[in-house]
Amino acid sequence: MQNTSSDDFSFKGIAPDDRAEVDEPKAPLPKVQPVDPLAADAPSAPLQAAAAQHAPLRSIGEDEHVPLQAMAGSGPGRAEALGAAAAQFGAAETPLGAAETRGAAVPPNAQAQPAPGEPRGPLPSMHPSPDPSDPVAANPPLEAHLPGGDAPPAPSAEDSAPAPSGPRKPKVEIQYEGDAPRAASSQLSPRHLVQKWLADMVKAQASDLILRSGGRPSQRLDGRISFLPGQVPGPGPMLEVLSGILGEKRMRTFEETGAADAALDLDGLGRFRINAYKQMGEPAIVIRRINEDAPSLDDLSLPAEDLKHLALRKRGLVLVTGVAGSGKSTTLSAMIEFMNRNVERHVVTLEDPVELLFKERYCVISQREVGTDTTSFKQGLKHALRQSPDVILIGEMRDAETVIAALEAIETGHLVMSTMHTVNASQTVDRILGFFPAERHVQIRQRMADTLAGVLSMRLVPRVGGGLVPAYELMQVTPQVRELLEEGKTTELGRVIQTGNEAGIVAFNDRLLELVQTGIVDMDDAVANSDRPDELLMRVRGIQGGSRAQAKAADAPGGGAPQPTPQRRRSDAAAAPADGQAPPPPPAADGGGSTLRLRSSDY
Repeated sequence: MQNTSSDDFSFKGIAPDDRAEVDEPKAPLPKVQPVDPLAADAPSAPLQAAAAQHAPLRSIGEDEHVPLQAMAGSGPGRAEALGAAAAQFGAAETPLGAAETRGAAVPPNAQAQPAPGEPRGPLPSMHPSPDPSDPVAANPPLEAHLPGGDAPPAPSAEDSAPAPSGPRKPKVEIQYEGDAPRAASSQLSPRHLVQKWLADMVKAQASDLILRSGGRPSQRLDGRISFLPGQVPGPGPMLEVLSGILGEKRMRTFEETGAADAALDLDGLGRFRINAYKQMGEPAIVIRRINEDAPSLDDLSLPAEDLKHLALRKRGLVLVTGVAGSGKSTTLSAMIEFMNRNVERHVVTLEDPVELLFKERYCVISQREVGTDTTSFKQGLKHALRQSPDVILIGEMRDAETVIAALEAIETGHLVMSTMHTVNASQTVDRILGFFPAERHVQIRQRMADTLAGVLSMRLVPRVGGGLVPAYELMQVTPQVRELLEEGKTTELGRVIQTGNEAGIVAFNDRLLELVQTGIVDMDDAVANSDRPDELLMRVRGIQGGSRAQAKAADAPGGGAPQPTPQRRRSDAAAAPADGQAPPPPPAADGGGSTLRLRSSDY
């Protein structure tokens, strides 16, 4: 090996004239002969001389650092670097420890050379493994690695503490008082987070769960919106969740049209209907809880007897209308379940998506899903006529083609049931006519007069003490209603319903008055949900409209003697007492001065 003096040595990245200088002392560093660190007789005098020449070492300050460039390499240049670093900083110990002195020469008695022919292993350590719990042992003083060097005095407790490598931010753990689920939910994946919110919704018996990317999760409970703890994942994670729920085909529909429907079954939670949509270009979903078992008509606070009569018809069109979430699907499910328990029929349903799964009893129930089993309601109806059905359920009548297909199915002797998003019976008829051009209205009205069986319009009203109760308007097609449809006097349908003289017809105000007088619904809520709030207020106060009172008095047997009829109030019956008879005693004072007498057999 060729000898090289320190004057001819250049540090890595530093020119010979730009070598690091030390302030104290300024004596030149001794020349060190290059040695082979693996040789057993490698001299150690140069390193000893370099260590003994400089002042006692001190701890490195927080703002000081060791020039690592000068520490790079091995051999004589590294020895000069160690001496210069010790002179400049006077460090008693350095956090670099044994890792920075691996290139130093090995003492002659460190370890015997391996026998000839044996592979040479890695360079052995000169000291035993330090205890990780002891900071001094983990970072021994620099002199401990210098052969022949004098051991420094024992460091004090203050000096033995490990020097900080830099400013370190304290670890802060944030806890939300009274909001423990937030900390737990932050550790969940987006899919498990949505499942957790579904579990919370089921536990609270909420009807809907609303999730928008990056927003707050919310649920609808008793018609009111309330927020859940946590935050909905961003657009990327939400798209991954939707992709797993919708599937490939519906996901393409979602990307192309901006909305898609699906159903979800979760073990232990039940069945849900999902509508995915875009808002501000980001995904959002509304999840509705579906009952696992079909309800009974007797448990829905609806005119059960009238609906049972409609469900047992052989042919005709039965429509259940109302805003979203008013109970349309639940009502139709209860009517099909009534058939399933009492008559033998083949029921074919066309739904988007399939919601309640029926358990067959007396009926065969074929449930087909639009988008999976058929391309559209129109195609499903076309093929349903060849499937030997007795009853056809259409999830929703959305366009003229579906209406025409439904009318054709009815005219061939089938019972067709469907829903529409309208608020009352007269608006339902106008909506159906609105699907067609004006020149076809006469034909459609004539066909509706022949096929329409009944329209039930629903809306949910807050119940006193919590919950919701249905208010409804029922219009079964009577001879008078059929005549108005044929003549095109659809605006007169509301007047016929409000008069309520015929069986099978119930007005919204009649139902709301009953709910108020029985204490089920607050007066303010009833007025807010009435189509004719002024008339409802007058009826509650005991003031009856003239035309309605005269019609009821004229229809009453015996010249107006009081008769207990559905939706009749005592004040109506007392309007025209029979000759020679004393008027009935006034009702007890109850604030409004009137009561409503109903017979359960009329529903």
